[in-house]
Amino acid sequence: MELISTKICKTSDIGVNDNLFGGALLSWMDEAGGTFAATKCCTPNMITLKIDEVLFKKPVKVKQHIKIYGKILGVGKSSIKIFVEARTVDFKNKGEIPVCSTEMLFVRISDNGAAMPIDENVRVNIVKSL
Repeated sequence: MELISTKICKTSDIGVNDNLFGGALLSWMDEAGGTFAATKCCTPNMITLKIDEVLFKKPVKVKQHIKIYGKILGVGKSSIKIFVEARTVDFKNKGEIPVCSTEMLFVRISDNGAAMPIDENVRVNIVKSL
């Protein structure tokens, strides 16, 4: 998997149970996934079509660093499916602990919002990298 974003949990991100608000984490993952999809598809015009089941595995606390990783699962004519996983950084043990994961589907769109094909050469290169 590729590192696609890094965040730090701040006090303003905390929900009522003193954990990172799930909506904030999901927003970070969606943004990271979207930019990852756009980069891989060589276009800024990608939108989130679908987010599969989201699994929140562990709570995140204030000051914890979050690394978000992405992996391409497949590519279609106008879409790309990726696996996105957020992990907290364990500085003491020099490791990472998965806290949330999901699969996301992004679609390339035209300027008027209609789905449009990902360039064939780009799609071929993505398939080769799988």
